[in-house]
Amino acid sequence: MNDPQFGASGVARPRTAPANGPGAGRPTLSRATVLLLAVVCGAAVANIYYAQPLLPVISKALGVSQGVGGLVVTVSQIGYALSLALLVPLGDVLERRRLVTVLLGLSAVAVLGAAASPSLGFLLVAIAVVGVTSAVAQIVVPMAASLAPDHQRGSAVGTVMSGLLIGIMIARTVAGVLAQIGNWRLVFVFAAVLMAALAVVLRVVLRRVPPSENTTYPQLLGSVLALVRTESLLRRRMALAAVGMGCFTVLWTASSFLLAGPPYGFGPAVIGLFGLAGVVGAAAAAKAGRLADRGHGRRVTTGGLVLLAVSWPVLAVAGVGGPTGVIALTVGIIALNLAQQALLISHQSAIYRRVPHARSRVTTALMVSAFAGATVASALTAALYPSVGWPGVCGLGLVIALAGAGVWILELVHPSPAEPPVVPAATGAATPAATPAAAVRQPVGAGGVGSCREEVGCA
Repeated sequence: MNDPQFGASGVARPRTAPANGPGAGRPTLSRATVLLLAVVCGAAVANIYYAQPLLPVISKALGVSQGVGGLVVTVSQIGYALSLALLVPLGDVLERRRLVTVLLGLSAVAVLGAAASPSLGFLLVAIAVVGVTSAVAQIVVPMAASLAPDHQRGSAVGTVMSGLLIGIMIARTVAGVLAQIGNWRLVFVFAAVLMAALAVVLRVVLRRVPPSENTTYPQLLGSVLALVRTESLLRRRMALAAVGMGCFTVLWTASSFLLAGPPYGFGPAVIGLFGLAGVVGAAAAAKAGRLADRGHGRRVTTGGLVLLAVSWPVLAVAGVGGPTGVIALTVGIIALNLAQQALLISHQSAIYRRVPHARSRVTTALMVSAFAGATVASALTAALYPSVGWPGVCGLGLVIALAGAGVWILELVHPSPAEPPVVPAATGAATPAATPAAAVRQPVGAGGVGSCREEVGCA
């Protein structure tokens, strides 16, 4: 069996895992379970995007200006960012099935509270909690990696991550349709029912997913920083995640300005339909995980970065308007979303394989970096668009994509060390400098000291 992580770093590996590796004897994760986890991921992250197209309606209903009503989106993003940094690492020290179902239940209560909010103040509190609990999506992804055997891990992660991006894309469409049928409160009632149903189904269907570490919370958070400090592969993948999410944000921030103004002049409903092109790209990217399972992780990353860069000249053509512009924008959206999603799947496959005992913590590092890239890109796009227009922001996107190519060239020329990292803060004991890797290279979950081969990961 080929290993996707070491395919990404260039170190040759044997085709078969040792009998005592962490994937040995692990049952294949059923397709139905993988799809269930993908739905959970998409539905959870959609909770922080439902409000975006509803802001004018919500502001009018609660008697506030649209500028003040925009705080609804702001507080949800703040809550999500805080939970990425502070909540997601708990996936390594708590039983994950219980953690996920509890968070889904809390999310249902919070979203229902948003639906019943009598004023903006109540709504902001409820939405902030929704943002925090929506980080369950980033707990589900490493959980899927832990449940899947080695030969299926990339495929499982790819499908679940596609579900996450599809949830982001269709949230606006679902919100618009439901608000048209009823009102903005119906959207949150729907989300609450969906969260509660998924919590029950997941509790019944999923087997227990035991923690990979036994440590205190401060040591847990400290170990995230230790991983970032000591592991060059993680740092480089974090930089690439920021690049991919930055390009993604530039596209979706600027495209709304483009489509609402000349030469298009589309309304919100038509603009929302372009999100369906993003769904096509996200769904197609699930194949990236299967390629990683076959040992082609490096090729997925290289291809994703090339496609990311090529998509921007295509998108630039959209500025001409007319049918040509619409076709160019649609093709560019599909290409960029395919590239960004394939890259993210490649990053996760690589770091999950490399640090199997700390998958939730490396998810925290990766997604915080991605979120930071999105925030910076969004601010730059909003600031530059009035003066440079669509061609200028396409140039910005191309520069970001080329910066990512530079990071990847560095990895190709100077690959990250093959030795699995030590995470001292997780146990509160040794440090990387004081503890040789050989002294701790033990199969995860093996229960005793034994031979550890790098393709299955070592603690």
